[in-house]
Amino acid sequence: MKKRIQKAETLLEALPFIKNFYGKTVVIKYGGSAMSSDQLKEGFAQDIVMMKYTGINPVVVHGGGPQIGKTLNALGIPSQFVDGQRVTNKDVIDVVEMVLGGKVNKEIVSLINQHGGNAVGISGKDGDLIHAKKHKRVKHSPETDRPEIIDMGLVGEITKINPRILEVLDQNEFIPVIAPIGKGVNGETLNINADFVAASIASALHAEKLVLMTDTEGVQGKNGTLIPELTRKEANKLVKSGVIRDGMLPKVTCCLDSLKSGVPKTHIIDGRIKHALLLELFTEEGIGTQIVE
Repeated sequence: MKKRIQKAETLLEALPFIKNFYGKTVVIKYGGSAMSSDQLKEGFAQDIVMMKYTGINPVVVHGGGPQIGKTLNALGIPSQFVDGQRVTNKDVIDVVEMVLGGKVNKEIVSLINQHGGNAVGISGKDGDLIHAKKHKRVKHSPETDRPEIIDMGLVGEITKINPRILEVLDQNEFIPVIAPIGKGVNGETLNINADFVAASIASALHAEKLVLMTDTEGVQGKNGTLIPELTRKEANKLVKSGVIRDGMLPKVTCCLDSLKSGVPKTHIIDGRIKHALLLELFTEEGIGTQIVE
């Protein structure tokens, strides 16, 4: 009987959060290890369905870098990176669109639907969702002591989000699953960082939360310990001091951009933990790092 009562108490602990988020939109960037383990994939799909049935409107934006790399290797197409970002030529973008918009996207949709959801897979090209331009990467050249523009190929930078298709899906109780591919000014396909897509969509939808799933426990301080909560001001200080750097820097930048656009709360959580989303949303302690205004 004690175990049954504990189960009831666990459900009651979630009640205030369910009430608070009912009818609200939460944008989730799904990627990393959470996409590579069958157990974690199942847990993620269950979390999304649970969110939907408790009245939350989840919007999923997914990555797929390892899957793209694996396919490129199989096809004998070399991969080139600049500061961790994939240089994308015509051959590469064809594979990116095939893997992200096809294989990965449909796997996620299928898994959510198997667990009782009603997911629909789209890319940023569908419904005129993501407008983008070619990303110009500028790097300081020590040899010439002047900025050097690096051609990243068909890598995109978001210029506009048209959320109409997402609003239509929401009105009809569908769960959008979005591949981070956009349309360029001349109609070309552009490969866009999934974190930035998630942040831009959260801003356009006036979401209640932006959640970025990562392969770390969250933002860490100088001593390497997790920082559970940061304000915008505190996060900026850690960026300027170099404590927040490398792969964590763009994620924190996404959170800060979303806060600036009116998203009340942003989160960086450990996708290696099963049911990470439910633990973040429906428990008092939460997990990872919360960044707020």
